[in-house]
Amino acid sequence: GCASGLESVVERHRISRVVVALEEHRGVLPMQSLLRLRVSGVEVEDSHSTMAALTGRVPLQTLRSSWFIFSDGFHRTGWTEVVKRALDLSLGLLGLVLSAPIMALAAIAIKWDSEGPVLYRQTRVGRRGKPFDVLKFRTMGADAETNGIPQWAEEDDPRVTRLGRFLRKYRVDELPQFVNVIRGQMSFVGPRPERPVFVEELGQIIPYYDERHTVRPGITGWAQVRYGYGGNTEEAMRKLEYDLFYLKNMSVWFDAAIVFETVKIVMFGRGGR
Repeated sequence: GCASGLESVVERHRISRVVVALEEHRGVLPMQSLLRLRVSGVEVEDSHSTMAALTGRVPLQTLRSSWFIFSDGFHRTGWTEVVKRALDLSLGLLGLVLSAPIMALAAIAIKWDSEGPVLYRQTRVGRRGKPFDVLKFRTMGADAETNGIPQWAEEDDPRVTRLGRFLRKYRVDELPQFVNVIRGQMSFVGPRPERPVFVEELGQIIPYYDERHTVRPGITGWAQVRYGYGGNTEEAMRKLEYDLFYLKNMSVWFDAAIVFETVKIVMFGRGGR
């Protein structure tokens, strides 16, 4: 039968892990066989967990809510929260002090390059859906959204000034966000904060979109280093897959790896993502 067949294949090929990929609810699992294999030491894993580990993102198209509830990961203890916040606060203060000369030069250059304010405030959605003003150096003309209609940011956005392209390429425009980190509105690493109008729009279309608001948004994050800009709904969905992978595997070490990747991106001038 099916059960003995599965067990004999596992024994014959000395298989240490069985991946269960059941696409349809009508499918029947050989439960008795899987139970015996699991008890005998063979790892039995859901296909979504395997795909997440292989690709660095959580595939949303065939995902069910039960996966979030029963899969490994999503460990967030009070101690982890305290350590992450302490690191954010200390690194935010250090970053602010060390980057002060660069920020002063950037402010002078922006004033000289084009009319308008040096700093740009924009409302974004933070932890638990609470709005806050993100701080950035202005990289667009002062009339970038004169019609009052929010627009998706693009990789080669025509609204960006000549100096703005340089600031974005080396992420200098993000430096004022050290203040957001110190205030506790942002973290060094986390999902990128989005604008309220897009959050409302995406939350109605993309399943599990609100889960990204269970942590503080980040200056950088797994989605930013792995995917880049999200200029439409489809790309926002792909970015969410990386954000969910981050939430599942969140740790100080994972944060450190993301910061290291971000430093490499900045050093090679691959731009803000």
